[in-house]
Amino acid sequence: MNLSVNLCGLRLDNPVIPASGCFGYGKEFSEFYDINCLGSFSFKGTTLSPRFGNPTPRIAETPGGMLNAVGLQNPGVEHVIAHELPEMKAYFHKPVIANVSGFSIEEYVETCQLLDAQEQVGILEVNVSCPNVHGGGMAFGTSAQSAAAVTKAVKAVTKKPVFVKLSPNVNDIVSIAKACEDAGADGLSLINTLLGMRIDLKTRRPILANTMGGLSGPAVFPVALRMVYQVYRAVKIPLMGMGGVSSARDVIEMMLAGATAVQVGAANLVNPFACKEIIEQLPVEMEKLGISSLEEIIGMAGA
Repeated sequence: MNLSVNLCGLRLDNPVIPASGCFGYGKEFSEFYDINCLGSFSFKGTTLSPRFGNPTPRIAETPGGMLNAVGLQNPGVEHVIAHELPEMKAYFHKPVIANVSGFSIEEYVETCQLLDAQEQVGILEVNVSCPNVHGGGMAFGTSAQSAAAVTKAVKAVTKKPVFVKLSPNVNDIVSIAKACEDAGADGLSLINTLLGMRIDLKTRRPILANTMGGLSGPAVFPVALRMVYQVYRAVKIPLMGMGGVSSARDVIEMMLAGATAVQVGAANLVNPFACKEIIEQLPVEMEKLGISSLEEIIGMAGA
């Protein structure tokens, strides 16, 4: 059984990658199991300056998933470089994915330039799709022109592969994907969360202090799968698929749609062993389905 995949020149032992915002910097999870079994992981979304995030409550449960409006809480890129990355060396020995957000093209550029120089960073994941902050994130990802402008600016100052993380909260994700490819993106990550909300029946007010938040979990899997399938058929660069993935069979389905690697998000918050169990189950499901190599099935559903 061959679980390995080639992601923009990085040979991953398997395609399973914890998604940004659901795995921190890996430290807490490393206390549960050896996280070096992962293909890689995307660490917590990083901005140029420290961010406290949105007011609480930030989380709301919903059938088939959860809503979050954390608001990119993070210690800022300088702290990540000075503290988080050096500490990470002790418990994770593979290249990591640096997830970057910004509130202007200049912020994206400066943050990416700093992280691009870090030895442990294998891929830059440029998030133009966060629905939980005002004036940044998704504001860039809902316009093909804006997403392309961020991509082009970041590519001009970096050497490592750049994956642009796309928003599903758009009418035509394919046109945005193609614009990013044309602007030089090495790959695409999709999808980020879907915009949603809940209302407290007793107070008759929105549950989230931010009113709206990002829906993740199994409920969004069919939407994510559809978008990965559509984008795979329109571009020539590799995709990291994500959105509601919670089992080995989901990983295989996402790869059939066109994903080279598959990120696992909210499932980690329900079960800290989720990624480990998915990796262990992959060979079992591959045998059942007559798959000898995962790389051979990428995009097969669209063949």
